[in-house]
Amino acid sequence: MEKAEWIKKAIQSILDTDDEAAKEIAQKALEDGMDPLDMINEGFSEGIRRMGDLFDRGEVFLPGLLIGSEAMSAAVEILEAALPVEEQQKKLGVIVIGTVEGDIHDIGKGIIVTMLRVHGYEVHDLGRDIPIKEFVEKAREVKADVIGSSAMMTTTQLGQRRLEEALKEAGMRDKVKTMVGGAVATDHWAKRIGADMFGETPQDTINKLEKILN
Repeated sequence: MEKAEWIKKAIQSILDTDDEAAKEIAQKALEDGMDPLDMINEGFSEGIRRMGDLFDRGEVFLPGLLIGSEAMSAAVEILEAALPVEEQQKKLGVIVIGTVEGDIHDIGKGIIVTMLRVHGYEVHDLGRDIPIKEFVEKAREVKADVIGSSAMMTTTQLGQRRLEEALKEAGMRDKVKTMVGGAVATDHWAKRIGADMFGETPQDTINKLEKILN
């Protein structure tokens, strides 16, 4: 089978949220002599990117996005095992993320965590209702490149500002990038408190992270 056909099948398996098909395509593509990196980068990664776009437009819902992510992870695991060690995917960055103290909303953050991991980031998910000091301590412990905080209510949104202040007090603010998200967060809010970026949707977050880390 030609390369273009394998790539097309890989993309479609993600759009179909078919993890068994994704794994089968990955294995058979290897047997057919396909380059594992091409299948990862041009096939399965492109599939999950398209899923992210569909989710952003409301054409795919949360369960579909999560199942598509799981399908990609399963296929990539097969493909990466066939790569020489020096060619295996390097992590794109280390991220600490959590929902700020007083806020128990978790679904939106969970989607972002899944997408970040699928795209090659090492993610340390603190969970929800997290004190500011825990963000700082964990970031120092894992040498984080980025700290992400989510807030879904105006009453908890100020925690994102306090995180910026805490990082400055700890002498860490110039060592990490910060991103904010959640229903009440905006690009204006991010700029107002001094955060590096606001992630509006999963795909928007991925795109902006790539820019600020590069």
